[in-house]
Amino acid sequence: MFFKKIDERIKVVFLIILILFIFIILRVFYIQVVDYKKLNTYAANLWSRDLPIEANRGLILDRNGTVLADNLTTTSLVLIPNQIKDKEDATKKLADILGISYEQMKEHVYKETSIERVHPEGRRLSYDIAEKISALELDGIYLVKEAKRYYPYGNLLSHSLGYVGIDNQGLSGLELQYDEYLTGKSGAIKYFSDAKGNKLNLSDIYVEPQDGMNISLTIDINIQKSIERELDNIVDMFTPDMALALAMDPKTGEILGMGSRPGYDPNSYQNYSQEVLSRNLPVFSSYEPGSTFKNVTPLFSNFILKL
Repeated sequence: MFFKKIDERIKVVFLIILILFIFIILRVFYIQVVDYKKLNTYAANLWSRDLPIEANRGLILDRNGTVLADNLTTTSLVLIPNQIKDKEDATKKLADILGISYEQMKEHVYKETSIERVHPEGRRLSYDIAEKISALELDGIYLVKEAKRYYPYGNLLSHSLGYVGIDNQGLSGLELQYDEYLTGKSGAIKYFSDAKGNKLNLSDIYVEPQDGMNISLTIDINIQKSIERELDNIVDMFTPDMALALAMDPKTGEILGMGSRPGYDPNSYQNYSQEVLSRNLPVFSSYEPGSTFKNVTPLFSNFILKL
């Protein structure tokens, strides 16, 4: 009787172990086969890093396809601190090239992060500075493509076009109004590194950026140029506090040109006051027609009386 109870207990224990073993096998099968993609994504995120490649912002065109807001390709400095072998030497050399203090550069080089963007000193570098940094050939120091907004006609239609910030985000005018359409989707160069940040001997993956959508305006650049020229003449002759002009197609209501003074150059909007930047006078200084309808009112009244 005693041995029979022991035998039953052994069977129960064996059955429990067998069930657990089957459960573990099924769980491993699920993880390795069914849930593979999800776990692979988690793993890749642990040892993959992205060097950002900024997409071009969509163009703004006039009715004839003339580019009013364009993009220039520039480069920016990106650091991977864990890959920099001699940090003191790299800090000194980069500080000299960028024209900043050793302490300012040290904050970037010694920062404990996977990727460090040197902002703002390392953004949108000139060709000469980018060449000097590239010539250093130091590990962990990268130059990545970055787009810079460019307005080829300067202050032409500036209040309507608006301007963008250093991160290419719309801050005013059409650039702000249609920012979600003009903004593209950034790409990246994906590389793989270990826990210490050392680059692994695996092929990099290039993710192509998607440029933003172009938008076309009803503006005619030839009419706009005429408006800008006449506004400048008015300012030179009469020095008014403000001046504005607007040209519209009376058949369709399309705006063919509009401008105002004081104006500004969106390529260097930082040099102007907020009052100048925000006052698009053809829109801002709206007023009721008033006296222009006095001639229409009696005619309309006579028409009603005759009926």
